[in-house]
Amino acid sequence: MYKEKLGISDGHSLEETNSEWKQKKGQDTDTTWYNEMDVEGNIIFSYIVRDSTSIYPPFSRRVEFEKYSVDGNLIDSGSL
Repeated sequence: MYKEKLGISDGHSLEETNSEWKQKKGQDTDTTWYNEMDVEGNIIFSYIVRDSTSIYPPFSRRVEFEKYSVDGNLIDSGSL
């Protein structure tokens, strides 16, 4: 779903590893964890994507990501 927006290279795959849903303070938030795999199936990066929607009008939406190296260091983050 987010492969293009995250800039995943052709030939690499994005594998969902976990997800959770929370509703708190008027926000409905889906958090999903992904691994980016190279053509040989090696994990090269990990991502956390948070997709948050207000449950009250005007129902605004925010999608944010964090990109991590295989050793767990934050490399990049931002909005999608």
